[in-house]
Amino acid sequence: MDQDKILSIFRTTEALLDGHFVLTSGRHSPTYFQCAKVLQYPKYLTVFSRMIAEKFEKYKPDVVISPAIGGIVLGTEVSNQIGCRSIFAERKEGRMVIRRGFSIDKEERIMIVEDVITTGGSVKEVMNLVLNIGAKIVGIGILVDRSNGKVKLHNNQYSIVKLDAVSYRNDDIPDELDVIPIQKPGSRYIS
Repeated sequence: MDQDKILSIFRTTEALLDGHFVLTSGRHSPTYFQCAKVLQYPKYLTVFSRMIAEKFEKYKPDVVISPAIGGIVLGTEVSNQIGCRSIFAERKEGRMVIRRGFSIDKEERIMIVEDVITTGGSVKEVMNLVLNIGAKIVGIGILVDRSNGKVKLHNNQYSIVKLDAVSYRNDDIPDELDVIPIQKPGSRYIS
């Protein structure tokens, strides 16, 4: 499936929005990917998960871990396609942690799955958790890479959609975007 077809699916399911958004990274953007809106449809969840799983099956991950909350649904289905455990990391007191009885062993091969990256901040936090345990990261699967491949998190990284989605710092917002009311649809509060 080519990128234009995938973006058409995102627009049809209202997973790709236009407006003025503050992203999880804190940057401002005229577009927003709400991947949960497309992943609520089993046919798309299965197709996108399969695309990621096919790239990483040969590395035989023992565990797929995703940052909460956006990556959980996708990560769970990717792990189902591969046939391994699925867990997630979440924020507690502003820090990414593994809890709820989940654990990773030193010997395990770990794959990280995320729905959308702009700066890759949440994925980097999960990577640090995994590496501090001493486990091996075998790859990172991403549904949408808003950096168009500029954010390189791992030497074995795959994104289904790569595009150069425009985003701005607080002090660099263009006038035409600044007049549109801000929306903060992400899963993490931005101050």
